[in-house]
Parts: sequence; C-alpha cells; structure tokens
Amino acid sequence: MAGKILICDDEAHIRRLIEQCLEELEDDGVEILTAADGEEAIGRIESHRPDIIILDVMMPKINGFDICEKIKADERLRSAFVMLLTAKGQEYDRLRGERVGADRYMTKPFDPDDLLAVAREVLAARS
Repeated sequence: MAGKILICDDEAHIRRLIEQCLEELEDDGVEILTAADGEEAIGRIESHRPDIIILDVMMPKINGFDICEKIKADERLRSAFVMLLTAKGQEYDRLRGERVGADRYMTKPFDPDDLLAVAREVLAARS
C-alpha cells in the first residue's frame, strides 16, 4: 500500500498529532505531507496529487470548505479522498461539508484509531 496523505491544519501541534496517528503507514510506503494554511495546501495538492487530504475547516488564507470545493471541481484532483477534520460540529457545518463534496466529516477531538482505519481503508481501495 503506497500513496500520499496531505495534512492541512494551521495549528502545528494538531498537524503533528495527526501525523503521529498515521506514521505507521510510512512503513507501507505512504508519504505524509503537511501544510499550515489554505494557500500552502492548494500548492501541495496541485504539485503532489495526494490520495487523501485531511483538511481543517478554519484555516488562514483559504478555509477547508473552499479548498474542498476547489478540489472536487477540478477534473485532475477530484479523485482525492477529502476528509474535513474540524472543531465545527454543528449540523449546518456537516451539511456544508457534504455540499462542497467532502468524502468524510470528522470532528475534533477525534479518535486516532478511527483516523488510521479510514486512511488504511481508502489507501487499500486505491491499490
């Protein structure tokens, strides 16, 4: 199982926590990338074409909803699995996530085992 995962969150400690949750996938050839804001995320998505994109919703420059909508509207990028991982747990936010095309909506705090299981499942399905 190889592939690429992009973690996009403006809080360094959250990026590191997510990275630690997923780092055992590196033994299977998975590359883990990070981005600290929406603009950096877009650049990494376009240049690295990750299989899985984990997006915080509330980020500087471009928010996660707008990034997701942009990904799903782009024929070259839309096959990426997009997970919105956010503190925004209201039903309105979940519905907005669905509208912009998110494949999964997970709220913080999150279960690291659930996050790892989703990543494994998606990467296995793609290999």
